[in-house]
Amino acid sequence: MAKRQKMEKVVTRYGIEMLSEADIDFCSVGALVHRMDPGIIPWRKANKVDIHVSGGEFNCSANLADCFGLKTAVATAMVDYPIGQLINERVRAMGVRPIYKHFTHNGVNGPNMATVLSDQGKGVRAPVVFYNRSNEAGAMLKPGDFDWSSIFAGGCRWFHSGGIFSALSDTTPELIIEGMKAAKAAGAVVSFDLNYRAKLWKLIAGDNAEAKAVEVMSRIVACCDVIVGNEEDLQKGLGFKGPEVEGEKKSKLDPTAFFGMIDEVTAKFPNIKIVATTLREVHNTNSHTWSAVAWIDGKTYTAPTCELNVHDRVGGGDGFASGFFYGLLNGEDPEQALRLGWAHGALLTTYPGDTTMATISEVEAFAQGGSARIQR
Repeated sequence: MAKRQKMEKVVTRYGIEMLSEADIDFCSVGALVHRMDPGIIPWRKANKVDIHVSGGEFNCSANLADCFGLKTAVATAMVDYPIGQLINERVRAMGVRPIYKHFTHNGVNGPNMATVLSDQGKGVRAPVVFYNRSNEAGAMLKPGDFDWSSIFAGGCRWFHSGGIFSALSDTTPELIIEGMKAAKAAGAVVSFDLNYRAKLWKLIAGDNAEAKAVEVMSRIVACCDVIVGNEEDLQKGLGFKGPEVEGEKKSKLDPTAFFGMIDEVTAKFPNIKIVATTLREVHNTNSHTWSAVAWIDGKTYTAPTCELNVHDRVGGGDGFASGFFYGLLNGEDPEQALRLGWAHGALLTTYPGDTTMATISEVEAFAQGGSARIQR
């Protein structure tokens, strides 16, 4: 495992004050889900499934603990029934400290741990994803459910949440903001993955979905140092129009429009010091061209481009964010931090499930231009 860079207790890197030591390296708040995966078989013909434990915020905590060796936690809802017990076992197996608000299942209709149903697709057939988030415990979380002063008593280096969790109810955004303010007071860098999902916002706001998303996520981003999100996230989640780009955009790997929006972002949110996203050109379900870009304290960085032979694309974005956050927490130079995110996200698409099976040495080797030659 790579040694953490030696830093003073509080340092300024990337334009942000950061702790080099704390009881918690990384804490997230969000909803845990279980994903039922019939593999390449479409759901209408499925007769068996694998079960993966997931949730964008948890995925980052799990990846940073299991692959990168950080001390991580997740604040979330837990229903005391067999599905909850299954999920809890996986949380602990990944080395994540669980901080639960407990709910009791009534034996009939909940509260429930949300279900994601997603086949993998294959070749020209895209994956199909749908949900059962009815009576979801995670959506019932609200300010006051967690004792942040106790959780952060020994300090916290990084705090994270995401746009899907913010779209679950009227109370989840308020919990995110409460947690962010408490984490910032404890010395944490604060990040948010925009992850705009039209279906979720439409459920709580109807035809006013985009306006509601912009209002909610703007209040959250005002509390942040770092955001992760692509052009669509910035436009629909934060309301930015984006620049007019001369000529037609050549491909989804072209970062021109993304970088062109940064001035708008920082004008509205001068607190933001880092914006990053993946770039992905999908040729078919299993063949992607992959890169990533970041704006860090006034400078732009672009990762290499590689060809991916994808096994399961779910979780690749969280894989990128996790590796990128690790690089920043470890005091790497910005280009190396971006490469670590790019490499870990790429590797994650080669595994089944939503969380990492990579080792830090594999990530570092790929980040430096490693190949798929057999390791003897």
